[in-house]
Amino acid sequence: MAMLCTSSSSSLLSTSSPPSTSKPSLASPKKTQFLGFSLSPPNSSIATNPLPRPHFQVRCQDLSVVPKEQRWMFEDSEAQGPDIWNKTWYPKASDHVNTDKQWYVVDASDKILGRLASTIAYYIRGKNLATYTPSVDMGSFVVVVNAEKVAVSGKKRTQKLYRRHSGRPGGMTVETFDQLQNRIPERIIEHAVRGMLPKGRLGRALFNHLKVYKGPEHPHEAQQPIDLPIRDKRIQKER
Repeated sequence: MAMLCTSSSSSLLSTSSPPSTSKPSLASPKKTQFLGFSLSPPNSSIATNPLPRPHFQVRCQDLSVVPKEQRWMFEDSEAQGPDIWNKTWYPKASDHVNTDKQWYVVDASDKILGRLASTIAYYIRGKNLATYTPSVDMGSFVVVVNAEKVAVSGKKRTQKLYRRHSGRPGGMTVETFDQLQNRIPERIIEHAVRGMLPKGRLGRALFNHLKVYKGPEHPHEAQQPIDLPIRDKRIQKER
């Protein structure tokens, strides 16, 4: 708690007596029964005044002289109140509840795979929000339909390879884009979006926001998804 007080130290207030001009009196020596020799009396010319001490004064002003908009800095409630000096905002648990997040739907027909995946990852991360925080799940849910109609450029249908391993010796399986699209078309979009999300616990949680389906139907009508905004003009493949 801030204090509206000032301190000042005054000059040393001490008065030293003028040196005595009187000569010390010579008293008769006295013998002690323990030492066996005589002790002279102490010299009376030595000053017996203690060392001077500085005077410290604390003066507190009245809060009435402080402007009203600044009085909270000098009140007792500041010690138990919120952290008013830290201006950094960080989302709380109530700021990113999954049931309150927006749902989007996008048709993957004739859309370039990489450009579509980057747009989906952008909204899953929540980078379109003013409250975006890199370490918090602030993103939305994205539903992708017609996953079997996604497009690629160039010769990627026959040259792009997908590898998986069973974990046993010689268990490597390699297949092309065209083969995987005929077998599991949803895995192509999932693989592309997963690579654009963070690696770790946060990335695994964000990956659950992606829902990919083959065909035009999806079971998320209750969430009332809206169309995914796409600003990339080159995302649609020209025929």
